[in-house]
Amino acid sequence: MKFISPAKKVLLCCLCLIMLLAVPIASQAQTRLDNPTAAQLDTCGLPATYAGFTSASSITTFNMTADCTFSSSNVQTGWPFLRFESGEFTINGNGFSITGPTNGYAIIVGLPGADTTTVLNLNDVTIQGAGRQNALSQAIVVQRGARLNGRNIIFRENRGAAAIMALQRGKAYLEDVQFISNSKTFGSLNLGSAVSVLNGTEANAANTVMSITNAVFEGHTAVSSPFVLSNHGGTLILNGCIVDRNNQGGFIYTAPDGVTTDNRGSCATKKKKEKVPTAVPTSTPRPQIAATHVALQAATGATFRAAYGLDSGVHFRQLDGAGIGVQSIIDAGYLEAFDVWGYVEQGVEVCFPQVGRVIFLDARASPRAIVPLESTVVNGQTCVSINSPGSLVLLPQ
Repeated sequence: MKFISPAKKVLLCCLCLIMLLAVPIASQAQTRLDNPTAAQLDTCGLPATYAGFTSASSITTFNMTADCTFSSSNVQTGWPFLRFESGEFTINGNGFSITGPTNGYAIIVGLPGADTTTVLNLNDVTIQGAGRQNALSQAIVVQRGARLNGRNIIFRENRGAAAIMALQRGKAYLEDVQFISNSKTFGSLNLGSAVSVLNGTEANAANTVMSITNAVFEGHTAVSSPFVLSNHGGTLILNGCIVDRNNQGGFIYTAPDGVTTDNRGSCATKKKKEKVPTAVPTSTPRPQIAATHVALQAATGATFRAAYGLDSGVHFRQLDGAGIGVQSIIDAGYLEAFDVWGYVEQGVEVCFPQVGRVIFLDARASPRAIVPLESTVVNGQTCVSINSPGSLVLLPQ
C-alpha cells in the first residue's frame, strides 16, 4: 500500500474542495448564461454575468473596449465568473482590467470532472481584486488538460490562495507578466501567494505545468506558509528575467514530488557607450539594444502602460546621456530617461520610480523641441502621459 503523508492528505482534501467549488450545484444555481451571443455582452466586451463557453459558442474572440467589473452579486459564491469548458478562445484585454468577483474565481479554464482540450489565449489585461477572503480560491484556475497561454498580464491585489493555479493536468504558459501585491489569506498549506502548481494524485509531474518567462513578483503577503510560488507534484519552469522584490517569506516551495526548473537570467538592460555630447540639441539617437517592458521595469523600477496594451506596437528604450543628446539637460543631472516610439498616438503612460519633474523631447521636430510636461506623483512615482513619440527625461525638482 502506498504511504500518503499527512501533509499530502491535507492537500488532497483541499484539492477535492477546489473541485467541488468549481462544480455548479443545481439546487443553489444562479442562472448561468451559456454561450452568450455578441448582443449579450457588456459594453466592456465581456459578459456582465456568470457565463460558460463551449466549442458550440458563436464567439471565440473577445476584444475588451473598457474595464470590466465582475460583481459578486452576479455569481454564486465560490464559482467562476467565466468558465471555458471546451474549444479555443481568445481574450484581448487591450490594456484594460478585469476586476473581481470578490466571492469567487474570475476565470476557470477546463472542467473538474474530465479532461478537455480547452485553450484560452489571454493577452494585455490586468486581473485584479478577485478571490475570496480567507478561502481557497484563485483569480484563474487551469485544470484537467486545459491550457492557458498568457502574455502581458498583470495580476494585482487578488486574494485567497494564489493568483493563478495549474491544477490536475492543467497547463499554463505565461510570458511578460507582473504579480503585484497579491495575498494568500487562506491559512495553512504551502500554496503560493502568487502561483501554485497542484498535481493532486498524478504520478507524472509533467502532466501539470506552469511555465513563466519574464516576470515581476512584488509585494506579496501570506497568513501562513509564506511562499510566492509553490509546486506540489507538478512542473514549474522559470525563464528569463524573474524579479523577486519585497515579498513575504520564501520565493519558491517545491514538494518532494515536484520538479522545478529555474532558468532565471539577467534582467540588466544594455546601454550605448557614452559619447561626448554636443552643446546643440539634436535628434535623439536610440540605443541599439531593446528590452521587454518587464526587463526594463526590473532594471529601472519604472512602469509602463498603453491604452491598447504593451503588445500594440509601442516601444520603450532606456537612454543614456548620449541618447538624450542635449547638453543642458545632461548638465542638469537627469535621473532617468526613456525613448518612446511606435504606436504612441493611442496614449501611453510612463511612471518613473522617483519624484521629480519631466521634460519631453518631441520627436516630431528636428532638433527635438523641449517641452515641460505636467505630472502626477503616485506612491512615490512621477507619472506622465503622452500621445506622440519622443523622449521623456526625469530631472530633479
